Amino acid sequence: MAGPALVSQLWSLLDEMAENEPEAYRRFQRQQRAEAERLCAPPEPHLCLRARPTGVVGRQLFINICGWKRVPAPKAPTDPTPVSAGPLEEVSGEGDLYSIIDIAYNPDVLQRGEENPEKMEHLIHLTLKFVQERCNLILSDLYTIESFKLKGSLEMMQQRLKGRQIPTPHLSQNTKKELTLDQLLHTMEAEDCSNVPVLLKDENVTHSKGHLIEEISSTEMPEKLSTPVYEMITVKDTNKTPLKFELKIELPKVSSVSECDLQISKDDIIIEVPEKYKLQLDLPELVDEETTTAVFNKGKRVLFITVPVAKPDL
Repeated sequence: MAGPALVSQLWSLLDEMAENEPEAYRRFQRQQRAEAERLCAPPEPHLCLRARPTGVVGRQLFINICGWKRVPAPKAPTDPTPVSAGPLEEVSGEGDLYSIIDIAYNPDVLQRGEENPEKMEHLIHLTLKFVQERCNLILSDLYTIESFKLKGSLEMMQQRLKGRQIPTPHLSQNTKKELTLDQLLHTMEAEDCSNVPVLLKDENVTHSKGHLIEEISSTEMPEKLSTPVYEMITVKDTNKTPLKFELKIELPKVSSVSECDLQISKDDIIIEVPEKYKLQLDLPELVDEETTTAVFNKGKRVLFITVPVAKPDL
């Protein structure tokens, strides 16, 4: 659950946007509704493959290939294909022992396969390679597309794909807080129902690395960003004890606070504007993130941040 400070700041940012940028506020609402629908849509079965692991007598492997809006589509035809996978499970039923794994792609990827049989065959080939590497199996080149779309129950398939959830961040003192509208809303989500996606690389396309599977990094290396001009003042009491830090950051290329990503921890501040600026400052004192405030002056295009020094534990 989000703390009162984050909730208060969220409403403050929304009020500011509604008052100063009504069209942007309406656009933001539409985007959030569309994103909520995408994130909450469950995976749907598309087709079922029956594969044959070598070296395992009589054991069959069923691969449920599903469409899931939560999985992003590749941005370009030559880009790796994102995929999400559930665990490999052994099932005993009606005297037979077999295995099931669920694989999910963006529905657009599967639709392109339906429109072009060669693309579907290629996607199945990549899927088999992915399952082999992920599950440490050796599969026969022979496979069968079953007449049914799903092996097992719909509910169990959806549970398996949603099973390894990314936990909602706990807002402890050591957790960095995302203070933009988008990051605040993501922090306040009650549930994140995705597996961590991976990328399927087409070995027929030249890439810097030859691996079939590459984990998507949450901290991808960005392009070189400019360091904005800034000024930090330490406000002290009569005993020259630091009380707070006042930070002034000039952002001439920024027109709205919604463009800024602000992260604050006990000992540093990171401000990033995608494709424009990045500033990381180590703070000389431990600070109180809960009472930090940030105000963006649209006219001067300057961000003012006030960071109170944390009170020592008694």
